[in-house]
Amino acid sequence: MSITAIRETIGLAIQHEEKTHHLASLFESEIDSIHMAVQLPEQNPVGSLVEFVIAYIKRVPNFLEAARNITQTAKLEYYADPILNVAEEFFLKPPEMVSCHVGLNELMDEAYLAHRLLEEVNDRFMVKSGIPLVSNNMTHSNLIIHNLIGEPFANQLEEAVQCAVDSLLIKSHVYDSETFKAYLDSHRGDHWKQELKKWPCLTDELSIHLHFSGLDYDYSDRTYS
Repeated sequence: MSITAIRETIGLAIQHEEKTHHLASLFESEIDSIHMAVQLPEQNPVGSLVEFVIAYIKRVPNFLEAARNITQTAKLEYYADPILNVAEEFFLKPPEMVSCHVGLNELMDEAYLAHRLLEEVNDRFMVKSGIPLVSNNMTHSNLIIHNLIGEPFANQLEEAVQCAVDSLLIKSHVYDSETFKAYLDSHRGDHWKQELKKWPCLTDELSIHLHFSGLDYDYSDRTYS
């Protein structure tokens, strides 16, 4: 039911944007102050940003749904469910710090919280196991959204993520279970191919890029949502 509620919330926010163009107006007024690392297309940069944000937000319920399926297969519910529950609550019961925003602007904050939480958990999971908990790399997209949210608010959201992660990741003994070890062994051989099949594949063509210190990152790479 939580995933359904999240998708309904996203649908209402998209309808709100179609009627009010609230997020588009915010981007229009702030387009010159967006960090120079975020490279926008020359034609319709504001529309591209709104499209990017919508795609980013819509991935959250898909990622959460897939992560639950994967962790249930691996018998990791005890470890993962509290984390996934917090990610869902970021949408359904967002922290007060985002209450001043509305529509897609609010959901952009909430999606950032959820994606960053999953990214942090995934990183720590990989340190322990050598394989990802979820098969998607959202680092570049998270960096873009961080820049769109802007400082210092994005850093406040980061602090909320770190507090959530530190309070949740206390069940390290789960890695010692025979079920988990067997799961790891089965996936070391196939390089996560079976799990990738569980993730709907989306090839993005959104012309949003990152450029840091001479390195170009193109958002239009393959991701999973």
